[in-house]
Amino acid sequence: MRVVDESGKQLGVMSLSNAIQVAQEHGLDLVQVTKKVKPPVCRITDYGKYLYVEEKKKRQLKTKKTGELKGIRLGFNISTHDLETRAKQAEKFLARGDKIKVEVILRGRQKALSDIANEKIKEFIQILSAKTNIKIEKNLEKRGRTLIMIISK
Repeated sequence: MRVVDESGKQLGVMSLSNAIQVAQEHGLDLVQVTKKVKPPVCRITDYGKYLYVEEKKKRQLKTKKTGELKGIRLGFNISTHDLETRAKQAEKFLARGDKIKVEVILRGRQKALSDIANEKIKEFIQILSAKTNIKIEKNLEKRGRTLIMIISK
């Protein structure tokens, strides 16, 4: 097996008994890093510290977020103040690294007046872009009775 010491210096290829003896001389443990290669790679290190570092890497990978898709729904007759409130909420989502799906659902006769809904979404984007830098991931599109736009930071 190929043996690497605690500082990362390669000690070469040696038998298992020799590697264990070298590890004991240093007062450390022999840990198999990978067995997929020939010869397998082992490291002379403190096993408790090795487990701690590996667990820390796993926890760090769990906490990293790639960004969820958060939804903000605007009404057809939404007021300017309510748009500003929703923009503040969207700003918090963007600060966390999330993407935002802005949608307006048209009901009844509102379907014929989709231009007004387009203007509401554009007004929302204008309020939001004044506060933070945003990038439009997906342009405004109509899916059935819903107008949808996806934005990110």
